[in-house]
Amino acid sequence: MREGRQERKTKETEICVKMNLDGNGAYDISTGVGFFDHMLELFSCHSGIDLFVSVKGDIKVDAHHSVEDVGIVMGKLLHELLGDKKGIARYATSYIPMDETLARTVIDVSGRPCLVYRADGLKGKTGDFDTELTEEFFRAFCSYGMITAHVELLYGGNLHHMAEAVFKSFAHALSDAVKTTGEKIPSSKGILE
Repeated sequence: MREGRQERKTKETEICVKMNLDGNGAYDISTGVGFFDHMLELFSCHSGIDLFVSVKGDIKVDAHHSVEDVGIVMGKLLHELLGDKKGIARYATSYIPMDETLARTVIDVSGRPCLVYRADGLKGKTGDFDTELTEEFFRAFCSYGMITAHVELLYGGNLHHMAEAVFKSFAHALSDAVKTTGEKIPSSKGILE
């Protein structure tokens, strides 16, 4: 079973995440940041990964610590659940349109953390969410999940649509990359670390 739980407690946030990589997209999200909740719900629904997130954060300051720390915890848990990565597809690409917007994510579950993030137009607020925090979430997720991801917002106009397309494209690519396809470790080295 590729499911588990991870917690993190600091002076800024208290976070609990449960994840099932082989779920059906069930979710229960409560971060205190409404738009971020919506993005994580989309992530779960479109990846098929069951996701339960509970956050008590210092949102009286702003949402930065909560959003980044959720990325850290989700990344750590993903890395733990994938273990030696035996049998996963490893690579995946996803293009997602959202009305006038198009986003692309290319993922390598390589054991090497790297995020290339190109979404220059994703700046401003939608609801209570500073859309620039999208990058902070994905940077933390990739760093602690030990994955390489190239996330690009190819074009768009509406901030809500732009953020949504990015989260959905990442979700679809991640889902395809962590699917089990056999018994081998997908590397000529025989190891992914």
